Amino acid sequence: MRVEPHALVKRLTPTATLLLEGAVGRANSSHCHEIVVEHLLAQLLEAEESDTALLAQRFGVERRRLLQGVERALRELRTGSAARPVFSESVFQWFEDAWLLASLHLGDSRIRSGVLFAQFILRRSRYTAEYFPELDAIPADELKRNLAEVLRPSAETVDVAPPEGGRPASAPTAAGGAEEGALKRFATSFTARVREGKIDPVFGRHREVGQLVDILSRRRKNNPLLVGEPGVGKTALVEGLAWAIVKGEVPDSLKNVEVLGLDIGLLQAGAGVRGEFENRLKAVIAEVKASAVPLVLFIDEAHTLIGAGGAAGGSDAANLLKPALARGELRTIAATTWSEYKKYFEKDAALERRFQPVKVEEPGEEDAVLMLRGLRATYEAAHGVIIRDEAITAAVRLSQRYITGRQLPDKAVDLLDTAAARVRIAQSTQPEALTALEARIAGVERERDARRRDLADGHSGDEAELKALETKLHALHDQVATLRGRWEEERASVAALQAARKALAEVPAGQEPGALRTAVDEAAAAVARVRGEEPLVHGDVDAEVVAQVVAGWTGIPVGKMRTDAMEAVLNLEQRLEARVRGQPAAVQKVAETLRIAQAGIRNPEAPIGVLLFVGPSGVGKTETALALADSLYGGERFMTTLNMSEFQEKHTVSRLIGSPPGYVGYGEGGLLTEAVRQRPYSVVLLDECEKADLEVMNLFYQVFDKGMLTDGEGRAVDFRNTVLILTSNLGSDVVMRMHERGATPSTEDVVAAIRPTLSQHFKPALLARMTIVPFFPVGQEVMKEIAGMKLAVLADRLRATHRIETTFAPELVDVLARRCTESETGARNVEHLLRGSLMPEVSRNLLQCLAGGRAPAHLHVGLTPEGGWHTHFTETRA
Repeated sequence: MRVEPHALVKRLTPTATLLLEGAVGRANSSHCHEIVVEHLLAQLLEAEESDTALLAQRFGVERRRLLQGVERALRELRTGSAARPVFSESVFQWFEDAWLLASLHLGDSRIRSGVLFAQFILRRSRYTAEYFPELDAIPADELKRNLAEVLRPSAETVDVAPPEGGRPASAPTAAGGAEEGALKRFATSFTARVREGKIDPVFGRHREVGQLVDILSRRRKNNPLLVGEPGVGKTALVEGLAWAIVKGEVPDSLKNVEVLGLDIGLLQAGAGVRGEFENRLKAVIAEVKASAVPLVLFIDEAHTLIGAGGAAGGSDAANLLKPALARGELRTIAATTWSEYKKYFEKDAALERRFQPVKVEEPGEEDAVLMLRGLRATYEAAHGVIIRDEAITAAVRLSQRYITGRQLPDKAVDLLDTAAARVRIAQSTQPEALTALEARIAGVERERDARRRDLADGHSGDEAELKALETKLHALHDQVATLRGRWEEERASVAALQAARKALAEVPAGQEPGALRTAVDEAAAAVARVRGEEPLVHGDVDAEVVAQVVAGWTGIPVGKMRTDAMEAVLNLEQRLEARVRGQPAAVQKVAETLRIAQAGIRNPEAPIGVLLFVGPSGVGKTETALALADSLYGGERFMTTLNMSEFQEKHTVSRLIGSPPGYVGYGEGGLLTEAVRQRPYSVVLLDECEKADLEVMNLFYQVFDKGMLTDGEGRAVDFRNTVLILTSNLGSDVVMRMHERGATPSTEDVVAAIRPTLSQHFKPALLARMTIVPFFPVGQEVMKEIAGMKLAVLADRLRATHRIETTFAPELVDVLARRCTESETGARNVEHLLRGSLMPEVSRNLLQCLAGGRAPAHLHVGLTPEGGWHTHFTETRA
């Protein structure tokens, strides 16, 4: 009986396998049609300190000369093949003869490189037509008689030790190797892992498991295909089936079934030679059919089967499976996503009809909570912490609300797992706040030491700054000591609580716990008393820990951080009015809109707010958006600004959401969608929105209403945690006329007056989705306040950069305000006047002082009789 080629290859020692891989590479690089004996012979002769070297030395063969003859024969081979080379029949004949020599003559369990060379010497005319005179002088009898002795010193000897009992290894069978089956190599038993306790139990999927049982119980076409989005639990469903089989909760026809997961990646790994992948898959199918125990195969990412093997010049793997699938001989559970199902399975009708699709939907929040409650004991045992029920509910609710692009229950499980890990780490590791303080101390100490050295070396320096650094260091050390003491106290109280709980858990059933229950209650009260509002060590996994993990992942403040955000919204008017002067009605309208969102009574699917700021230029529309980003999210970096005047053509919509497939820029993302994906909790400013093309504005219907937008790559981007602000100058003339009549009109009257103008540009359906906020022109007194604020910013900048105190003449503010009210640009002109005339004057005189070796300490800014700027620097403080 002829031995299967791949079984012979498995019998090669690691050294011989490496040499064979080198022969394949040599043939491939030369574009040969076949891998012939000479390719491997050349590798054998080139190997130093090998079996071949020992044999050549023992029998006086000059390896270099023999190698030259082999390479000469290789140069005469036919080349030019674009496909991968295949093994010639003579190579496998050589392997089979070598196996007989190794097993029968030497008693080895493997084919070593020396046996290959010896077999070639003995029967070279059988494997090649080339003539090698260098081998004629080697007597065959002596070679066989002394072969074991010659090869014994080689390092390869350890790889060919006979199996236990000292008997020669039996030859591999035609089925492909009795010692290690294909299923053992390429599959994992789910049912065995369940019995070993290595698979978590599955909850809440009884209906889907029942569907699997129904389909698997068919006589023909008994192959379920699990279809669902990533993370909904397709693999867990198969694990649930394995649990049901182990517990006997299945019909009699499935009670003794083993569920095996076939690893397609492992099946493909190393199958570079044409036909190797197909041989492996055929061996798997044959073993499943021949198995005494009924088997069910599970193939995850089943779409990878379509086309698998074809790249190596063989048949499509799916085509090999189709006959067995149709006849019911190979019960298979496959899993794939909807996109891959449409892309691969629906296009192959013959394959699709052999499977019965089972839709695996994302579970609802209630079902997801039940699933996590079932897993709680597993994660408590893994992390050694207690997971409270409020943490499970929070994990599901917060992950569904704030983590987009993933599915329940996967994202909730990951969230709960991370929270449990964080609690466990905090109980044994120094908190991050303490580490950050110690890093600050190290940085300040380095700065202090550097300044000390400069002063000691005679360089100029400020001893006052050195004293300030010493004071700062003392304060930081005090903070570290306080924080460390608090951490150690919290950790000790948590350890006492855990010890009390452990003692209570060890009380035998039926025995009254008595004092142990009291000890647990007292320890829990001690933990609550010590930890305060911001604990460094958590005793249990609670909703606050879960919220902190969500905040770290997304940047969205939840939990206590959400409480801080509520306080920020309650005081939003005061925060905004500190930066935006003269717009009390607009500020109040903005604050009211955001308070509705923060209270949770708005449409949960819509963004936090969609605000349309209308009014003349320079009255504070953009400044309000910046102030919102700073007040709500902690900085102006949390604002994305898009100048909509750049989107006056229809095709520019691709710049916002990204180019579709096949167009330039595909895969780079859009300006709007990428910004929100990276910062889902931010302010988005669409400046001068009336200048954008109407088709571009139509893009925002779904954003304003549903809080979602699909980018050019088909990904859903979540806008539900953003504040969208649009600014426009439409209706400015109406606002200014109403303001000039005297008394300030109400916001409702202004909105009613400008709505016809807005409706001429924006469609009513789009306008209805926005909250219109009018901004009024700024008067003289307000302009004075704004000018004073801008001058204060300039003074702060000089103080921080050069330690210069700055004073301004009283009439300076009046002049700035008067010049701004005369301009149509409004308050924006203050910055223009300062940057265009005052700052150049200050910078020129300051640089002259510094170049002359003077260190000014005070600057006074006044006006010349002609109305220009007058700056005067002094070296003493005023």
